[in-house]
Amino acid sequence: MAAPHAEEPSATIEQAPTEPLAIVTKDGRRAFKVEVMRNDAQRAKGLMYRRTMAADHGMLFDFERPLPVNMWMKNTYLPLDMVFIRSDGSIARIAADTEPLSTQIIPSGEPVLSVLELNAGTAAKLGIRAGDRVEHPLFRR
Repeated sequence: MAAPHAEEPSATIEQAPTEPLAIVTKDGRRAFKVEVMRNDAQRAKGLMYRRTMAADHGMLFDFERPLPVNMWMKNTYLPLDMVFIRSDGSIARIAADTEPLSTQIIPSGEPVLSVLELNAGTAAKLGIRAGDRVEHPLFRR
């Protein structure tokens, strides 16, 4: 059994309020409830230290303007699918089944406005692919 990380908070991790988000795939519309990280402090913390996330939930990172993004899984215990989203709401790429607690860099591959984190395996299970469209007010600016 691994020793707890020194920086791991002992308090219960609070979930932010959720907003509806949908992904339109060739097989239909997939609905989620997402927490939206809109500032540097929120984006830096993300899903760190969380041990569970409901199947229909996710976390949406708003980078405020399109730019190349590098993500990582430091202090993140949940394996995730990272969905990199362009400013028009189209999916640029998906990094599937990312490795928990890794400091390996996961690049967007191109400028993106946002990253959606879902439980690992969700994209494959629901048929979510690059080119699909994400519906959320963030992509109407």
